[in-house]
Amino acid sequence: MQGLNWGQFEDIGIALYEKFPDVDPLKVRFTDLLKWVIELEDFEGDPAASNEAKLEAVQMAWYEEWKENQ
Repeated sequence: MQGLNWGQFEDIGIALYEKFPDVDPLKVRFTDLLKWVIELEDFEGDPAASNEAKLEAVQMAWYEEWKENQ
């Protein structure tokens, strides 16, 4: 199986929810979000390829997963 990359927002969001189920994604700073994404075991994307739009998409995917499980 191939690792996670920046285009897989929903998969990254699910992985973040599984790792941090009690964290409200909307309260996470983008600097922390970037760190947490690149520290995911399956993440293989280039950290330098991140940008605000990608981080926001990850945050929203994570938020949707979090919201469904509250």
